This record gives sequence, C-alpha cells and structure tokens, in this order.
Amino acid sequence: MRSLAAAAALGASALLLTACTNADTTRSSVAEAAQTESPSPTGTDTQSPSPTGSASPSMNEDQTERKDLVSAAKVTWDKAADTAVKEVPEGKLVDLELKRVEADTTASPTGSPTGQASPSMPNPAPSEGAPEWEAKVAQPDGTLHRIDVDAVSGKVFRTMVDPDQDADDKTQVTDWLDKAKQTPEQAVKAATAKAKGTVTHVELGDNDDQQVVWGVDVVDKGNWNKTTVEVDAANGKVLGQKVDND
Repeated sequence: MRSLAAAAALGASALLLTACTNADTTRSSVAEAAQTESPSPTGTDTQSPSPTGSASPSMNEDQTERKDLVSAAKVTWDKAADTAVKEVPEGKLVDLELKRVEADTTASPTGSPTGQASPSMPNPAPSEGAPEWEAKVAQPDGTLHRIDVDAVSGKVFRTMVDPDQDADDKTQVTDWLDKAKQTPEQAVKAATAKAKGTVTHVELGDNDDQQVVWGVDVVDKGNWNKTTVEVDAANGKVLGQKVDND
C-alpha cells in the first residue's frame, strides 16, 4: 500500500508525503498494539485454573482414597481398640483396620451358615461406604470375635464370632499372643517414632522369618502415602518399613 501511494504522489509536496507516511505509521502502530494486547485477557483466563488443575493429577487413586477415608473418620485407632476389646471378656486385640462399611454389613443379620449364632447389631449400622474400624479380638482360647465400630460415632454396631476358625487357627492365635510381649499401644508408639502420621491398621501375625510381629500402617497426611512398619512383638524393635506411594 505504501509503494502505490508513493507513485501516485510523485511531484506532490513533501508535506503531503510526510503526512501520508505518518498516517500509515500510526495505523500500523495501532494494529501492532492491538495484536500485542488482545491475547492478554485470554492468557490470564487460561492460566488461572492451572493451580487447581495441577493439584488433582498429583494424587493417584490410592492416595485420594486414603485422604477421603482418614478425613471422614473421627474416632482414632486407640479409642476404637478400647471399645472393641471391652466387647469380649478377657479379650485381646489381634487386628484393627480402618475401612469402609460394606453392603453386607448394613443388611439385617441372618443365621450363620455354620449353625452358630447370628451377628449381634446393638446399634444401627452406618450407611454403605461410611468409615468403620473392623476389629478382631481374641478370647483366651484363641476364638476370634469380629467387632465393627462406627468410625464417626464410636459406637459398636456389629459383633460376631469368626465362623471360619478351626482348632489349628485358634492355637496359632494363642501362640502369637503368648509370644507378643509388646502391647498394640507399644507397637504403635515404636512405629510412629519412625513414620509420622495417622494409624489406620494394626495387626498381629508372623513374618517370613517366623517372628511374631505387629504390622502398623501409618498414613502421612502431607502426601497421603502409607508406610507399613514391622515391629518385633517380643521386644518392640522396628524390623523394617515399607512406603506405599502408589
């Protein structure tokens, strides 16, 4: 456009040529400014969701589930343990796990297929998917009782004798308890000295070396990873730990 204007203005005054040149320069500057400034609001809009969008993908499915479950629970492991143990005369805790209420737990109790007494439900069960502490408490003869504790209210809503135990299972339980000189509380104290966080599982058993151990799961509320700490049930020494960050 500028070359055509120059040809048509040949012989005209220098003032006219200068005026045309200045006008073209002004239009060009306005156009360039518009092109430079126009993406700014759009750029601002597309950048604002990024902090929110980047937080979500940083947590995987297991971490998200741990966060939701631990956040929903209001009753700590030790309170749940005390409540469960009181349901069984001379009972000792063998297993306690934070989990979600399953559909069959909320159903009306029915007779046991083995002919044993049906589960007792002293309080209404929470809704399916709500947090609960599922405990296993042993009698002196090794008989296990399952005690379900509402992880929000702290109330027992289901108790029953483990229908799948045989004589060998009971003998194994009593053997573990005889060898376990460390209480669950002592095991948890040793575990949380190594891994800080919220306790979600405490279990008595034996490891690959046939040592009787307490396994303690601890969830770090900073990153929602779970660390399983193995504590010697005889002397309270930490034998190892494994972080589950999947």
